Amino acid sequence: MVYDLFNSHMKNTISDSNQIRQVSSFSELVNTNFHGETNALCWNRNLIGDFKEVVDKLELKENITEVSIEDLLALQLSEKGNLARQIILEDIQQLSDFGASPVLNLLKHYERDEELDFISTDVYSFHVDRSPIETDTFLCTYHGAASDIVANNHVEQKVLIPEIREKLKELHDGPEAEFEAFLAEYFFDLHYQPKPDAQPVNLGTGHIWRLAVDHPTQKVLPCVHRAPIEKDGKYRLLLIC
Repeated sequence: MVYDLFNSHMKNTISDSNQIRQVSSFSELVNTNFHGETNALCWNRNLIGDFKEVVDKLELKENITEVSIEDLLALQLSEKGNLARQIILEDIQQLSDFGASPVLNLLKHYERDEELDFISTDVYSFHVDRSPIETDTFLCTYHGAASDIVANNHVEQKVLIPEIREKLKELHDGPEAEFEAFLAEYFFDLHYQPKPDAQPVNLGTGHIWRLAVDHPTQKVLPCVHRAPIEKDGKYRLLLIC
């Protein structure tokens, strides 16, 4: 497996951000602690292999299709396609050995939240992940559009925006003491609005990212991120856990 660990675009992007720390191995990725403003770690890789061939050979059964190891092994691939498959299998193995539960998804699109016209709670909205246990989010986009992250000081929690908060109170229509629990129950409090000066960072393809999650023992703010808007007819291949 061959990597160009410091392609110039990603290196410049990371070096300009206190939010992101770049690492050079899987071991460093999982063993480095978040601290200060840093809540995103990137194992920056330039992968060799034909991931598009893998995507083209897979069968999309639903808008989000989980791809098993058996599905990957059943594919008839060229030499470059096989290189891509081996990288994916190695990533799954490393994450599994670490104790994570990686899932490989072939994506057409996620479901959109269009129920309310003043706030969205789908993954296309900037949001944080929450967990009751100590964990982090790992993800790698092998093919297709990649997610964005943004610094916490460049966003505002949507439930604190006065006009949105008032509409949510009307929607709640219950005791004031239960309002915060209502926001958490329906995940409204996980979503953020970028400020006018926000500069999102695209996570790119091939890199494995570790993002801080909102949980009781986390020492840094959770990483604010969003899924990309997919292009028509362009599938994504995403490893996430």
